[in-house]
Amino acid sequence: MTAAEPTRGGRSLGGTVRTWLELVRFSHTIFALPFAVMALFLATPGRWPEPTVTVLVLVCMVAARTAAMAYNRLVDRDIDAENPRTRSRHLPAGLIGSREVLALIVLSSAVFMGGAFLLNRLAFVCSLPVLAVLLGYSHTKRFFSGTHFVLGLALGLAPLGVWIAVRGVIDASVAVPALLGGAVLLWVAGFDVIYSCQDVGFDRRAGLHSVPARLGVPRALWLARACHVGMLALLVLLGRSAELGAIYWCGAAVTALLLLWEHRLVRAEDLSRVDMAFFTVNGGISVLLSVFTIVEVMR
Repeated sequence: MTAAEPTRGGRSLGGTVRTWLELVRFSHTIFALPFAVMALFLATPGRWPEPTVTVLVLVCMVAARTAAMAYNRLVDRDIDAENPRTRSRHLPAGLIGSREVLALIVLSSAVFMGGAFLLNRLAFVCSLPVLAVLLGYSHTKRFFSGTHFVLGLALGLAPLGVWIAVRGVIDASVAVPALLGGAVLLWVAGFDVIYSCQDVGFDRRAGLHSVPARLGVPRALWLARACHVGMLALLVLLGRSAELGAIYWCGAAVTALLLLWEHRLVRAEDLSRVDMAFFTVNGGISVLLSVFTIVEVMR
């Protein structure tokens, strides 16, 4: 059978793979994965990370994110079906069945924990509570307006997890990944607040909790700005704590400029460019800051 030949339901193999990748928004891996790689190099300054550890870290990252995204789509399928912006997603549209998604969640979670087991004992011990945070986030919008910060925590745990994967212990040096993780937390929370401004009306009608639904769009955007100022402050502390040089500081400056651009794109009275701010600018931030940092620690 070639990729162009039909499979179940008349869909091509290529179409099936694409559908599954779209379900878990695989392209959004660009938000978290670069920071994991950045932490990998910060944990091994001046040398290339050990290949086996690198592969296992990447496998764990992709598996954990896949489990989290698939779980989010599963538990939100009824909400997504009611929201005009999301009703075309795969589960509400019937493109993928709930049992299939549940199987993906179980498989991805097992791969994540298995990879952690192969890394070291501490990584394995931490894998279950980390998974609980990743999956638990999907329920927070039902009772907690600070759901954006829980999402930030879910992604911000990645640098800490990578540090443990590489070093196998928690000691004074954990300040470095903790600062990076905190920066990621505030960065994600800020841009998720911006993104959720699109759904403020629906969230209020559906009884869902978010910062825009509680504070209104103008004040929510100010909170997002405060989060990103906090992110920059933590990046400054990170640079000092890890004793990073000029190349890193150039990356931090580029990050500041991109954040400024992001907030100029979105205004309370005009949310038409939210997607550009969310996808394009934030993708650039994660990749560019990571590249500048890696170059710095390897020179």
